[in-house]
Amino acid sequence: MSQPAIELRDARASMGGRVVWSGVDLTVHPGEFAAVLGSNGSGKSTLLKAILGLVDTPPGSVSVLGGAAGAANREIGYLPQRHGFDSTLPIRGVDLVRLGLDGARWGLPLTLGRVPFGKPGARAARARERVREALELVGASAYAERPLGELSGGEQQRILIAQALVRRPRILMLDEPLDSLDLPNQAAVSALVQRICRTENVAVLLVAHDVNPLLSYLDQVIYLAGGHALQGTVEDVITGPKLSELYGVEIEVLRTRDGRLVVVGQPEAPHVHGHRHD
Repeated sequence: MSQPAIELRDARASMGGRVVWSGVDLTVHPGEFAAVLGSNGSGKSTLLKAILGLVDTPPGSVSVLGGAAGAANREIGYLPQRHGFDSTLPIRGVDLVRLGLDGARWGLPLTLGRVPFGKPGARAARARERVREALELVGASAYAERPLGELSGGEQQRILIAQALVRRPRILMLDEPLDSLDLPNQAAVSALVQRICRTENVAVLLVAHDVNPLLSYLDQVIYLAGGHALQGTVEDVITGPKLSELYGVEIEVLRTRDGRLVVVGQPEAPHVHGHRHD
């Protein structure tokens, strides 16, 4: 098997003097699609920040693409959590993707360096071509020239994923990209991310509240609760005994006739895997 894209060993994260999680061991390889699950406050976003080198993890370690966390950020496509764009926003989708290529994210400047493209004329031409390729990869070419404020939630999310992909990252980290999307768009974005994972050989970490839209596409899940983490396939991790041990309370996992998982128990378990759009 190839060298892990992400590897944590006995990692511990603290925020504001509070231990968020500890003793975390996990591995994600190139071409693997992993969901990061857990209730609010369990440390899902903190895990992404640790991989970016923004949170220290003593006494354990975080290895990213064979080096220290933070050293390879230029090879990570990161889509932070967002809550939509203003309907009057005039910036076009193609412009937002180009910002990703130039070393910036909308509202989140990066210090990942610039992509060398040679002489100014050639650089501009190659930049336009790479933006076009990224938009085509996510199926957003048809509406990329329209203002972001006019696009649907699913269309906006595809543009944002194109922005995260435009620099050809080896790792793609998405913080709740399915939040606020309707069920058809949740399924479409999940399928899109899996296709990118496979065709581009990208390691994907996707933070989610509800695993159900992802069930058909995942290789593994990383479940955070009670200050600890479990990693494995959905069938191995999302079980009554495993989650009961992780939460420290009795948890029951039910599977409906249409294949959805429902987690019953406390704390917040129904919210984690509930059908929030019924």
